[in-house]
Amino acid sequence: MTAGEIRALGMRASIGPGVSVLDLCCGIAAPGRFLTRELGCDYLGVDASAGAVAIARDRAGELPCRFAVAQIPPLPAGRFDVVLLLETMLAFADKDALVREIFPALRPGGRFAFTLEEGAPLTAAERAAMPDADTVRLTPLDEMTAALERAGLVVTWQEDHSRAHRATAQALADAFAAEAEDIAAKVGRRALDELLAAHRLWVEWLDEGRVRKFALVAERA
Repeated sequence: MTAGEIRALGMRASIGPGVSVLDLCCGIAAPGRFLTRELGCDYLGVDASAGAVAIARDRAGELPCRFAVAQIPPLPAGRFDVVLLLETMLAFADKDALVREIFPALRPGGRFAFTLEEGAPLTAAERAAMPDADTVRLTPLDEMTAALERAGLVVTWQEDHSRAHRATAQALADAFAAEAEDIAAKVGRRALDELLAAHRLWVEWLDEGRVRKFALVAERA
């Protein structure tokens, strides 16, 4: 996501001073740190990677951010005004189970702000072509909306970011190709080839409309 898209999503979720935010699968927490700095909030970032959390803590500096190492699900104890899940919904196989966990983590009127790679599940041929296909679990938008409603969450806002997402994927593919030799020296040729293949497929699917990228906010009634 671009900085502008992250900020817009945060504002749609009414993030601001005094608002408690739980950021799931935060990684190094670049979006979370950005939102804390730009909008202000009581921020908790959670990720399964201890290394990523260590980087997040270091880069947060004096920002009022807290972090924890944990698998998701389950979610940390407590209730929050906002739950974030950015660029990670794609990896969850059971999205119904995930949103059922998110509902009780939200206070009444709380918001679930997330991004979604939308489309029909991969075909056998597409799975064979896509590296790490087990982490690419597309979901049609109407199925995601229905899962949210079953859990007690109602979509209040959505925006199509497919064009910007395509531009980012293309820019990354070009950058990886330009630095191919240096990258291969660090991670190996096979890892580089898979990185390039994944980004080129993503660009192709976005061009064809096979995949669309959305940002959404759903509210607990």
